[in-house]
Amino acid sequence: MRFLLVNPHYPISEGPSPPLGLAFLGAVLEAAGVEVKVLDLVIFPYSKELLAAELHAFQPQVIGATAVTMTIDNALQVLKDAKELNPDLLAVMGGPHVTFCAEATMEQFPFIDLIVLGEGEATVVELMQALAHGRKWERVNGIVYRNGSGLVRTPARKELMDVDALPLPARHLLALGRYRALGMAVSMTTSRGCPHKCIFCVGRKMVGAKVRYRNAQKVVDELEYLGSLGFHQINIADDLFTANKKHCLAICEEILRRGLKIKWSSFARVDTVSPEVLQKMRAAGCDSVSFGIETANADILKTIRKGITTEQVLAAVQMCNDAGVQPSASFILGLPGETPATVEETVAFGKKLREMGVIYGFHLLAPFPGTRVREECDRYGLRILTDDWREYHANRAIVETPGVTKAMLDAVAIEWEKNIDIWLGDIAKRIQAGQATDEEAYPLVNLERIVAIYALMMAHAVERLGKWTVNGKALSDEAALAELLERVRGSVDQEPQKLQDALLHAFQKGNIVNKRQGDTIHWQWVDYL
Repeated sequence: MRFLLVNPHYPISEGPSPPLGLAFLGAVLEAAGVEVKVLDLVIFPYSKELLAAELHAFQPQVIGATAVTMTIDNALQVLKDAKELNPDLLAVMGGPHVTFCAEATMEQFPFIDLIVLGEGEATVVELMQALAHGRKWERVNGIVYRNGSGLVRTPARKELMDVDALPLPARHLLALGRYRALGMAVSMTTSRGCPHKCIFCVGRKMVGAKVRYRNAQKVVDELEYLGSLGFHQINIADDLFTANKKHCLAICEEILRRGLKIKWSSFARVDTVSPEVLQKMRAAGCDSVSFGIETANADILKTIRKGITTEQVLAAVQMCNDAGVQPSASFILGLPGETPATVEETVAFGKKLREMGVIYGFHLLAPFPGTRVREECDRYGLRILTDDWREYHANRAIVETPGVTKAMLDAVAIEWEKNIDIWLGDIAKRIQAGQATDEEAYPLVNLERIVAIYALMMAHAVERLGKWTVNGKALSDEAALAELLERVRGSVDQEPQKLQDALLHAFQKGNIVNKRQGDTIHWQWVDYL
């Protein structure tokens, strides 16, 4: 049995990391004896021809795509193309978007055969077992499927996964090297579950209200492995990493016991950190903590059931500063009850946090399927402007409140983006004047490298143009790299100097290599680590 997993295209501006959810699915499928391949369209350019080649080479019985709301259209296109190429394929979808609008999605898109609801590892294994026994889907809990008379929803799964019993994510299936070349972080989790009831989030519905924790030794085993791969950052992606003090400290103590020198970051709530926890995290290698603050207005915080106060925010930031941990914060504008005054209140609070050394940013509310803010939008006084899922990227307004319009919210986001452009422009001027230190120049230099490398990957430029013969001519790697630059520069819209810097940096970091054989020069991205 063979299963092709698809990670649909996701904008590089969103800072994607290697798809952890697909790596977990790949791990349980392989453990069940299923052959798995991952087609990652974040880092490989998609075409129907590419898909046809993958299907011909791998010959899967099942193709399954995950998707969040913003990427659902891209995922649907891949599955539609796959069914046109091979109607016998079983086309499966999973992820938060389709979990909460499964029937509506299947009614609109008849090429989807089946949807996996919620946490998917146990379900996909049973799915493959049912496929082997004649597609007896009624035996599989937690799915919606087609039968002759319509759609059938099977009972919900009674128990969630024991996260400690899960195999390590099958990252050998992922082209980790491409993410490393792009300067992205690699992520891992130490728990699942969320007891909180924020009305703009589906985390609790997706992974359950009860938090399930992994054994600290297994967590640090994984952290140590990731630390050997050369990523600039490891992100512990739990929403509640600091919520259980015992769990958090046990992981930190194990890191310190092993003497690991690994840089990592985490997410946290402002009401779950303490000087003791933050100091131990810092000693164990944590250099930054991100807090979801959402708004500075006390009434809106109560409406959205966030359960925090701005006083707790200020205290948490000060504790981070005292411990030597960089605090970051995110806000959401356009929440229920938003008015011009509350927007100003939040913007002013952000500036106050910046004076305390906080790195922060704004998003605009996206009412995702499954959220209370969407399901009860009338109650919350929200007007949802579009169901074009491509617009659900949280960078432009798709809701209005009685007090704020789309234009008002967009103006704040646009002003924020302009300020970032001004900041980057100032860095560029200082670099040109020879006044910027390497540390000061890094944000712009790194961004330009990311843009250049991503352009090369999406143009498939190295693959198409990075192989040639030299007819016995001696050629150093440096000379071959210069020749590669000349060959690829016309394939992407990038300044030659920036392209040269990006390729040289990738070569020095081991992210692109010259696989020379005889008279043939062959440049390749280091995909698999």
